[in-house]
Amino acid sequence: MSDQNVLSRRRALKILGGAPMLPLGAAAASLVGGMTAMEAAFAAPRRKAGAAFASATFTGMAAPTLDNPAAMATTTVGSSLKVSYADGTEQTYTLAYQPFFVTGDLVPDGKGNRVLAGGYYDIQNRPILDDSVPGKSRPFYSDAPDGSSLLTLRNAKVRGVKGNTVFAVVQFEYTSRDQADAEMHGMLPSPIAVLTLDQDPKTGKLSLVQYHNVDTSGVNGLWITCGASLSPWNTHLSSEEYEPDAARAATDKKLRGFSQHLYGDASRANPYNYGHLPEVTVHPDGTGSIRKHYCMGRISHELVQVMPDERTVLMGDDATNGGLFMFVADRARDLSAGKLYVAKWQQTSGTGPGAATLSWIPLGSATSDEIRKLVDGGVKIDDIMEVQFKDPEDAAYTRILFDGKPNWVKLKPGQEKAAAFLETHRYAALVGGSLGFTKMEGTTVNIADRKAYSAISRIESSMLAGHAANAGDIRVEGPYSGAVYELNLRDAQTDRAGARIDSEWVPVDMAPVPALVSEDLGGGFKKAQDALGNYANPDKVATPDNLKFSESLRTLFIGEDSNTHVNNFLWAYNVDTKQLARVLSCPAGAESTGLHAVDEIHGWTYIMSNFQHAGDWEKGLHDKVRAKLDPLVRAKYKDRFGAAVGYLTATPTALRLGKRA
Repeated sequence: MSDQNVLSRRRALKILGGAPMLPLGAAAASLVGGMTAMEAAFAAPRRKAGAAFASATFTGMAAPTLDNPAAMATTTVGSSLKVSYADGTEQTYTLAYQPFFVTGDLVPDGKGNRVLAGGYYDIQNRPILDDSVPGKSRPFYSDAPDGSSLLTLRNAKVRGVKGNTVFAVVQFEYTSRDQADAEMHGMLPSPIAVLTLDQDPKTGKLSLVQYHNVDTSGVNGLWITCGASLSPWNTHLSSEEYEPDAARAATDKKLRGFSQHLYGDASRANPYNYGHLPEVTVHPDGTGSIRKHYCMGRISHELVQVMPDERTVLMGDDATNGGLFMFVADRARDLSAGKLYVAKWQQTSGTGPGAATLSWIPLGSATSDEIRKLVDGGVKIDDIMEVQFKDPEDAAYTRILFDGKPNWVKLKPGQEKAAAFLETHRYAALVGGSLGFTKMEGTTVNIADRKAYSAISRIESSMLAGHAANAGDIRVEGPYSGAVYELNLRDAQTDRAGARIDSEWVPVDMAPVPALVSEDLGGGFKKAQDALGNYANPDKVATPDNLKFSESLRTLFIGEDSNTHVNNFLWAYNVDTKQLARVLSCPAGAESTGLHAVDEIHGWTYIMSNFQHAGDWEKGLHDKVRAKLDPLVRAKYKDRFGAAVGYLTATPTALRLGKRA
């Protein structure tokens, strides 16, 4: 043992000598970099009160295996976080997962009643019932919680809170199936809830006090709410992905099912009311209200990121033949009016995930009110443009690619604005935007370095050179299991029409982060598997989805939505050290969702994390584990109808970083 280690042990003993000792079993149970937590405490100087926070390093966990099937069947955390301080001291936290509830639980509504977590409601706010099995009618509830935000209000006051009042907004993307195992994706109006949480000032623990279901009837219900973000002005920015195609609305089984459950009328839902950006405002009493912004493009909104100017919004687009979109609001903290742009990809490399410089095509300016007025006035797609699905052999039509297939479109005179904001995918392709991305998911920003990050969950079809869905601009190789791209943000940019873009946060290029490019086993989609069944290297990110950046931790968090990993993981990537650490494993078959990195609330740090559809067994991928894991998942998560909403924290107390040096 070195002299330094002897001194470190003596210093730790001196500190611990005057403090109550933790049970040895609890300390020995967690490994920190090959040591128990107790050994780690002896190995490094301990933090002094008031010392400034300097840096943080995650120590990752191994992927669970069938040697421990219980770990594969639930949310498992075996990681730690070492925090270094400016005075040379350190503190190591053992990480843990803390759920608020599993969907389907009965939780308090703050009025003395218990309500169903993740429950669905129709346009009159009545529970929607699952009558698929005779004699077993029950309310529907979601197995797919997704986007979440954690926030505080200065004047908050909710009965039952004993410590600090904290709010979380949680949205529920869909439910996978009914009791008779029929497909239900998108067939129900997505619920969204405000949780009032009691924060223990001594430990940082968050406990559920009140669950409030937000009334969405005023915005015609919500359509497939996926990723979300917290705005700089403290509102929850939701999403509506996979917008229904107005050209096929009459025969759209999903839209008709949605309409039947929401309105009791399969033909009532207007496709133009969906695919927008909903914004939730939390009130001091723990309730919430919602509005939709119709002026930010009707696309497959996934997870948007507002830049520090509080006007510029970078938007993911989870689609085939999707685009990278940007919105610049007319006024700060107000998304109800502004200008919409689509990116032009000018490829500089076609190797692997590819790289490009970016320029921006203006699509138009609008207010939310004027576009909603068009929708409420009954505008139809035939009023905006003519769409053919077979070549009309007419030069007046332009061939574009939409959702992986060719369309021939002809814009009606004077309908540019309606087309830009209601038929955004078709119009953006028509005016030359690079509509070739696939599954562009989470987007986040690193303010200090002026960089954005965007996840392409799967690099396939329209991104691949030579594919029938390829529109020509993006011509890359893969990998199928995706990559995270870095985008440099600059000011003083002009659009392709030569006009100044009124933003200092414009993406000018796009290239993959080397450590965050997936590795398909066998060199391609499902060409080889390891002993557990993984099609992609389990020690690398695969199919990245949720992204959030922590300015304090200098860490990019990545949640997976993988059909190439047996278990999906939550990763932490330090942008300075380039170190990647697996920090959490979701139940097998589940997707990592609800990611929100919270630098500080009343001194405590949290990483919000949910999962959805545990035990969603995919043929081939889960063949080697299903028999052993299926009964465990069913027993823990309500026969696979339930999913957890919660957060990554530390034990026995939450993370407390202190002020940055």
